[in-house]
Formats: sequence, C-alpha cells, structure tokens
Amino acid sequence: MVEWKITDGLTDYQEALEFMEARAEAIARGEAKECIWLLEHPPLYTAGTSAQITDLRDPDRFPVYPSKRGGQYTYHGPGQRVIYAMLDLNKRGKDVRAFVQKLEAWVIATLAEFNLTGHIRDGRVGVWIERPDRPRLATGGMAEDKIAAIGIRLRRWVSFHGISINVEPDLEHFGGIVPCGITDYGVTSLVDLGLPVSMQDLDVVLMQQFDTTFGDTQAGD
Repeated sequence: MVEWKITDGLTDYQEALEFMEARAEAIARGEAKECIWLLEHPPLYTAGTSAQITDLRDPDRFPVYPSKRGGQYTYHGPGQRVIYAMLDLNKRGKDVRAFVQKLEAWVIATLAEFNLTGHIRDGRVGVWIERPDRPRLATGGMAEDKIAAIGIRLRRWVSFHGISINVEPDLEHFGGIVPCGITDYGVTSLVDLGLPVSMQDLDVVLMQQFDTTFGDTQAGD
C-alpha cells in the first residue's frame, strides 16, 4: 500500500531532501509505507551526480543545490509538479533499468490522458514531445521539447527523488542552465502546448495511472 502525500504551496528543497532520506530509511527498515509525494518547489536549480559546471549558465539566478540523484542540472519551480517516489525495490524487483522504464511509462500514460504522445529517446533522459509546428533541426530531424525530467537515487534498494512534469512553469527560468546537458532541444509544458491543465487535474491522472503502470492498490491521502 502506497501513501500519497500532496503538499500545497512551495516546499523548501532541503526540507524535502531530509524527509525523503528519512522516509527511505524507514521503508528499508520495514517501519513505513512506500510514499509518493506531490509538491512544488520555489525556483531553484539542482545538480545531479553527472552535472558539468559549464552547464550552469547563470549561477546567481536561483539557489543551486547539489543532489545525489542521477543526471545533470535541472530546474524546479512553481508550476512544475515534482513527484518524489520512495518505493521499495526489494519488493518490486531489484532491476534499476526496469524501474526507470516503469517511471517513464507512468509519465507517458499520464500524458496520453491529455492527448499528448510522450517519447523516450536514447541518450536523452526524460520524456519528450515532438514539435512538427517548429522548424526542423540542422540535422534534419524533427524539433522536440522536454516535458518531464527523471532522476532517481537508490539506497538499500529504496528509491527517492523521482520525476518532474512541467504544467505551467516559467519556461524562461530554464535558461540559467543547460537542462540535462542537452543544447539542441527545448523545454515545454502542458499549458505551453495549449492544454489548460491544473495541478489537481494532473494529480488525479497520476494516481490513476500509477495503479495501472505499477499494479498497485492506492492508499493514503
């Protein structure tokens, strides 16, 4: 049984880290339920374990937090749904790749409920939206924008960190970094794509599709 925790307003990043680490430890000890936490952060940048300092274009724009999750630089801020997934892979199968693929499938299934087709691309972490309305790339390929980022960490086979989906963030805020080290593609959001989706709308679908993707019975509030 998974506990769903939804926090209104903006949650301090350090506070979120402390909660996740404590909860992951408690799950590993068998003292707490798995937990998925839906929240928003104030504007900030995080540096994953593969972050290159040259990708931090504007270090003074927002606070920058080192993060032990995989990946490079990401932006979090108002209008972006952050989904912290504290799940026990001791019970779900100790296969990191399969777990990440399930997270990707969860995002793609959620986007499909809003009539969007999400894509996974080799060498580019996250979920992408094709933009046939945009000029083609110099390579001749179709323009694509990133709509969701994925970065996790495992400790004692319990996951934390997770996913961020752009609902209606200020896309200009991504300009202070090279998101995930990728320069050839842009960033988009549900509202940017013409879909007037609220956080509450997204949350309902996330909970429904989690059950479908992971085969769980949901619990909590």
